Amino acid sequence: MQSTVTPTHCPYCALQCGMNLTPVPGGTVRVSERADFPVNRGALCGKGRTAPALLDPGVRLTSPLVRSPETGALVPAGWDEALDRIAGGLDRTRTGYGADAVGVFGGGGLTNEKAYALGKFARVVLGTSQIDYNGRFCMSSAAAAGVRAFGLDRGLPFPLEDVPRTGCVILVGSNPAETMPPALRHFTELRENGGTLIVVDPRRTRTAEQADLHLAPRPGTDLALALGLLHLVVAGGRADEAYIRDRTTGWEEARAAAMAHWPEYVERITGVPVPLLRETVRLFCEPEAAMVLTARGPEQQAKGTDTVGAWINLCLATGRAGRPLSGYGCLTGQGNGQGGREHGQKADQLPGYRKLTDPAARRHVAGVWGVDPDTLPGPGRSAYELLDALGTDIRSLLLMGSNPVVSAPRAAHVEERLRSLDFLAVCDVVLSETAALADVVLPVTQWAEETGTTTSLEGRVLLRRRALPAPDGVRGDLEVLHELAARLGDGPSPEKRFPTDPEEVFEELRRASAGGPADYSGISYRRLAEEDGVFWPCPAPELQPGPEPGPGAGAGASREASAPASAPAPAPAPGSAVHPGTPRLFLDRFATGDGRARFVPVAHRANAEEPDDEYPVLLTTGRVVAQYQSGAQTRRVGELNAAAPGPFVELHPRLAERLGAAEGDPLAVVSRRGRAVAPARITTAIRPDTVFMPFHWAGEGRANTLTNPVLDPVSRMPEFKVCAVRVEAVRS
Repeated sequence: MQSTVTPTHCPYCALQCGMNLTPVPGGTVRVSERADFPVNRGALCGKGRTAPALLDPGVRLTSPLVRSPETGALVPAGWDEALDRIAGGLDRTRTGYGADAVGVFGGGGLTNEKAYALGKFARVVLGTSQIDYNGRFCMSSAAAAGVRAFGLDRGLPFPLEDVPRTGCVILVGSNPAETMPPALRHFTELRENGGTLIVVDPRRTRTAEQADLHLAPRPGTDLALALGLLHLVVAGGRADEAYIRDRTTGWEEARAAAMAHWPEYVERITGVPVPLLRETVRLFCEPEAAMVLTARGPEQQAKGTDTVGAWINLCLATGRAGRPLSGYGCLTGQGNGQGGREHGQKADQLPGYRKLTDPAARRHVAGVWGVDPDTLPGPGRSAYELLDALGTDIRSLLLMGSNPVVSAPRAAHVEERLRSLDFLAVCDVVLSETAALADVVLPVTQWAEETGTTTSLEGRVLLRRRALPAPDGVRGDLEVLHELAARLGDGPSPEKRFPTDPEEVFEELRRASAGGPADYSGISYRRLAEEDGVFWPCPAPELQPGPEPGPGAGAGASREASAPASAPAPAPAPGSAVHPGTPRLFLDRFATGDGRARFVPVAHRANAEEPDDEYPVLLTTGRVVAQYQSGAQTRRVGELNAAAPGPFVELHPRLAERLGAAEGDPLAVVSRRGRAVAPARITTAIRPDTVFMPFHWAGEGRANTLTNPVLDPVSRMPEFKVCAVRVEAVRS
C-alpha cells in the first residue's frame, strides 16, 4: 500500500479547508491535519473529518442504473448501455421538440473544470439555453448586489485572514459556528484582538452566543434594519463625506431613501430596540476599519438583492469599502459556489464571468470553442423557473451534482415536475432522492478520486488532488460529457472538444476566461501546486483577447492590504514576472466604468407572505453542524447521523405552551404549499413569532415542502428564508 500523503481540500463548504489524505487498506483514505493552509490552519469540522466514509463502495453508487421497462425499477447496466440511453433520450427530445426542450441542471459542488465543460456541452452540443445550477439558491442575491454596486462579484474581496485585524464585523444572517466551524476562529481572534462582533439573526445561534452584540430582527426585515442604521449614520454626522465625494456616485438618492426609515419606524418593523440600533452604529463607526459580511439570511429573500444593497450602502456611506481591512463580503455556502457560476453553468453567463448577451464575450468564447458565435443560444431560465418548466416546456433533463427533490423551494411541486419528464438522467455519487426518480443514473468520481480546481469564498483558486483510484464501474463527469458528445455531437469527432484530462480542460478555461471579470488566465496547475492557491483576477498578458483590460487587472484590484488606496495594481507587461493574483479588490478603484462604487437607493418592503389568521407564524430555515445541504451524502455517514439524526421544529416556549406541545412532541408545520412533520425542540433562542426547521431531510420532515418560490426580480433567488405557516400539535 502506497503511503504517499496527498495535500488537498475538503469536499464540502466554500472554506475548502486544507487537509492531507493518506491511502489506507480497503480502498479509502485517512484524513489528517494540514496546518499550512491559512484558512483553517489544520482545523476541520466533523463533516471534513468523516468525508472518507463516502468513498466506501457500500454507501455509494458503483454501477450505472437504468429504469427497467418491465418492472419500472432501477437495475444495474453497463456504461455503454447507460450512455446510449441518455444520448437517445436527449436526442429524441431535441429532435421532436427543439433544443430548448432539453434542460441541464448543475451544482455548486462541481469543480471549475466540470462546471465549464457542462456549460459548454449544453450550448455547443445540445444547443440549449436551458441551463442553470443550484448555486442560484446560494448567493445570487449577493452577487447581483455586488455587481450593481462595485461592478464585480467575488464573495469576499479580501482574505479571511483580514477579519481578525479589522475593528468591527457585522455578521448578517450567518451562523459559521454550525455552517463552517473552522471559520469561527477568525471571528474569535477578532474579539481577542479587541475588535467587536455583531451578529444579526432571528435566532440566538451558537455564533450569536459568542457575539458582543446580537440583534434578533423579525425574519425578512434585514432591509429595514440596514436602512435604519444608515439613517442613524447620517443623523449622527458619521458619514464619510470625503470618501463619498471621491469614490462613489448616487449618494443623494440613497441618503434620501434611508432618511425615510427613522429609528422608531425601524424598531416597529424589525423588533430591534432603538438603543441597540444606536449601539450598533457606534460600534461599527468608531474603529478605523470595519466589515459587513452577509450570508443566506438576508440573501434568500424575494428582496435579497436590495437587502444586500442596503448593507453595501452602509459600508459605502462610512467609507468601509475598498479600504484596507474594510469592506462588504458574502460568506459563500457551497464548496465551489463561487467558481461554479463564473465559468458557464449559470443561465446568463459564459466562462470568465462574461455576460451571454455581450457580443464581444460571445465572440471571444466562441473563438476558444471553435464555433460560430451566432450558434450560441441566449440566456435561459433561472434555476427555479427551469425546474418549474419541467414536463411542459422542458421535456428531458441532464442533472449533475444536485438534489432538488430536497433542496428546491416548493419541493413537492418540483418533485412532481421531475416525475413528469419524458426523460431524466442524473450523475451523482449516491442514489439521492432525485437520482431515485431518474431513467438513468451514472456513478461518478468523488473529490479524493479526481483532480480539479475549486474557488473558495475568498476568490482563491485551489487545486484538489487525486489521492486514490475510483472503484471499478465509476467514471468521472468529464468522461461522461466526452462520451455523450461523441454520441450527440454534429460533425467529425465532437468529443475532441471535451477532453477527459482536467488539466487540459483548465488550460482551455484559462483561455476562455482571459480578459473577463473572473480572469484565470495567469493561473496554472503548476502554480496552484506550488502556492496556497491563487486569487483571481490573475491575468496572463499573452492570453488577453485584445486591448480591453479585465475589470480586476488594475481596474479595481490591489495586491496588498497595506497599499494606499490610490496605488494601482496593473497586470505585468509581456515578458515580465507573472501576475501575483489579487487577494484584495477595489483598493485603488472599483470595477465600474468610472472606477466609482454606486449607491443604489432602496426601501423596505414586506415579505412576499406575511402572517395572517390562517398562517400566523413565520418559518425560517437553515443548517445544522452535522449535516450538509440536502443531506444526500452526510445522511449516509454514521457519526454525522448520530449527531443530527433527523429534522426538528425549533419554537419558543410561549408558542409551545399555546399549542400544548412538549419537547419531542410531533408538530405539523403547514404553509400554502404543503405540510411537514417533525419533533418539537423548545428554546428561548428563537423569537416567539418564528419557527425554524433545518432543510437537510426528505420525507415528511422536508422543510422545503413549505418554502416559498417567489423570486427576487434581479437575482431570481427564491424566498427560502421566510414564509407564513401555522403550527399544529399532531395528536395520536
